[in-house]
Amino acid sequence: MPKRSSRPKDGNQAAGAPVRPQADSQADTQPDNRDVAARQQAGRLLGSFGGKRGGPARARKLSKARRSQIASKAAKARWENDKR
Repeated sequence: MPKRSSRPKDGNQAAGAPVRPQADSQADTQPDNRDVAARQQAGRLLGSFGGKRGGPARARKLSKARRSQIASKAAKARWENDKR
């Protein structure tokens, strides 16, 4: 009786076979919760800086007519969503 090959028949499985052991070992490691919390806090802080600075700066840059036009367009879009 001839020996059967232990290689997978599917080409995608065969291509992923060399990296599968390394990927499985990395999947077992979990990040430290303190690191995740610190990154989340830093992200919130940096995100809030952009909003606090960007909005007022844009408002100063726009003319009163343009601000009114943007507000009218936003109000119209809100009312259109209610009709659906």
